[in-house]
Amino acid sequence: MALRSANLNVMVNAAQKAARGLLRDFGELEHLQVSRKGPSDFVSAADLRAEQILRQELKRARPGFSFLMEESGAETGSDPSRRWIVDPLDGTTNFLHGIPNFAISIGLEEAGEITAAVVYAPVLNEMYTAEKGGGAFLNDRRLRVAARTELSDALFATGIPFQGRPGHLTFLNRLARVMARTSGVRRFGAASLDLAAVAAGRFDGFWEEGLQPWDCAAGILLVKEAGGYVSTVEGAGNPVHSGSVLAANPALHPQLVQLIALEPAVAPAEAAPAEAAPGEAPPAS
Repeated sequence: MALRSANLNVMVNAAQKAARGLLRDFGELEHLQVSRKGPSDFVSAADLRAEQILRQELKRARPGFSFLMEESGAETGSDPSRRWIVDPLDGTTNFLHGIPNFAISIGLEEAGEITAAVVYAPVLNEMYTAEKGGGAFLNDRRLRVAARTELSDALFATGIPFQGRPGHLTFLNRLARVMARTSGVRRFGAASLDLAAVAAGRFDGFWEEGLQPWDCAAGILLVKEAGGYVSTVEGAGNPVHSGSVLAANPALHPQLVQLIALEPAVAPAEAAPAEAAPGEAPPAS
């Protein structure tokens, strides 16, 4: 069994307590009238209830820590160098449609660096945890990223820009290139769980843009502690606050960065998926 720090125990306990309410609310979805206002309002209320529980539990255990939360935003505590980054319900659209692929995501940021992470999928009862230098775990089983080295064997996950967000054409061009060179691409609608799946070796890599810190902070640490590399989509820098994330194992990370960075040689309507040799640049960490 993985040894957990006091902070990680606080995070796990808070996630488990908030999950009980989410599971109860998830079970009520089938009784809702199928209308835009009804289910959407219900899910928003479930989201807020979960966030309130997480805030109460984390604040009770660590009263001085700051917060960055999806629903209520930023709150500076007496110790601004330590901050909880929280998404109480990652995968809201899945939740709304009765799809069990959703999670609670909690990251602990200390002096600008993510040092502890929890991603908990309540319906699946999968608890992902990680601490800096201590490895990544799924229900106390040690995780390692997949060992595949060839794009043709690899399975990737991604997020698609949704209604009202820019970047659809760029995404489609990138998707065409990745699909032409790999074993496949999946879209499951919860970035925290996609990153957790990379850490577990289920996916060989993941990329998405337009993310918020609470979508990815915990998942990024999971991948790193499982032996993977994480960067922006361009292959540079710390992605937590950039909104741009690309994660993969050490062999595939530079190849995926280069494949995504390619520009189509002709107009998108006329272009066949572009191909390129695997990249040689060392991966960013």
